[in-house]
Amino acid sequence: MADLDKLDKNDARIPTVIADELHIVYRVNGAKTGKGSATSALSRIVKRGEERGVRKVHAVRGVSFTSYRGEAIGLIGSNGSGKSTLLRAIAGLLPAEKGKVYTDGQPSLLGVNAALMNDLTGERNVILGGLAMGMSREEIKARYQEIVDFSGINEKGDFITLPMRTYSSGMAARLRFSIAAAKDHDVLMIDEALATGDRKFQKRSEARIRELRKEAGTVFLVSHNNKSIRDTCDRVLWLERGELRMDGPTAEVLKEYEKFTGK
Repeated sequence: MADLDKLDKNDARIPTVIADELHIVYRVNGAKTGKGSATSALSRIVKRGEERGVRKVHAVRGVSFTSYRGEAIGLIGSNGSGKSTLLRAIAGLLPAEKGKVYTDGQPSLLGVNAALMNDLTGERNVILGGLAMGMSREEIKARYQEIVDFSGINEKGDFITLPMRTYSSGMAARLRFSIAAAKDHDVLMIDEALATGDRKFQKRSEARIRELRKEAGTVFLVSHNNKSIRDTCDRVLWLERGELRMDGPTAEVLKEYEKFTGK
C-alpha cells in the first residue's frame, strides 16, 4: 500500500484509492493428518522444503479501479466473491500477491466483527475506540453523548454502562458503527454493518454516510441489501469469483446484478 502524497488536494477529482491489477491469494493449510510423531512429521516437512497440502485460494483476481473523494461506492456480489477481502487489502491488512493498492490518507475498515473488548463497558469502548481512530480525549468527550444516542443502545436501558459481553450482536454492531461514524474519514469501509440494525438505525446510518461524503471522504459499503446500496451509493463495484464484473452507476450495475441473481 502506498500514499498518493503528491496529488493536488484541491483537485475535485482527487483519487482516494487506486487498485492496479490487484491479486490477493490466501494460503490454507489443508494437509491431512498423518501417522507418526510430530518430530518425524516436522522432519519430513523440512526435507521436502515445502509443506504438502497447503492450498492457494485466489480470492481477488486482477481487480483495477479508482475511487474519488466524495464518492459512496457499493460492493456487491455472491458470498465468497472477494468483497471483504478487497476491503481488507485496501485497509493494508492483507498483502498483495501481485499488483498494488495506493491510498490517499488513512483507510478505516469497519466490519461487524471488528474487535471491541467484551469485558469492558460500552462507555469504555467508546473512549478506546475513539482513541484508536486518532481522536483526542477532548473530541471523544465532546462527541460521547452523540455516539451513544446515535447507536440507540440506551433506548431500553442503561446498557452503555454494562460490559460488552451483555450486548446482542446487533447492539454491538450499532455501537461499532456509531464510534467509527463520529470521525470524518479519508476512506471509510463498512462491511455489512448496516444489515445489523432496524430500519430506524439504517436510516440514521445512511444519512451519516452522506455527511461523510460531503466532508470530501470516500465510503465503501459491502451489503447484500440492494435497497441500502440504492439509497446510499452513487457507484457500484460488482465482484464475482474475485473478478470485477462491472463498475458503474448504481442503477445500471444493480439492474444487471439482479438479472444475474434472479432477484
